[in-house]
Amino acid sequence: MIDIIQILVLIGIIATAIMVVLQKDLISAAIAFAGFSFLLSAEFYILQAPDVAIAEAAVGAGLSTAIYIIAIRATHQTEVTE
Repeated sequence: MIDIIQILVLIGIIATAIMVVLQKDLISAAIAFAGFSFLLSAEFYILQAPDVAIAEAAVGAGLSTAIYIIAIRATHQTEVTE
């Protein structure tokens, strides 16, 4: 059972990583990155590293996402192409 959950989490990690790269709207990319970080912290918990999972959830999903959104709001919200 845990193997199925781990495979689903890994598929989710790959899917959210692809979403981060392909998004044109930077806010959407930051939200997808938060989902990536949350799934990564779930994977760390499944691999029996709860301390790393808590740190990844706090820093990756929480703090980094907030910093990205604040920085995006101060600049352009969409990707600028020349």
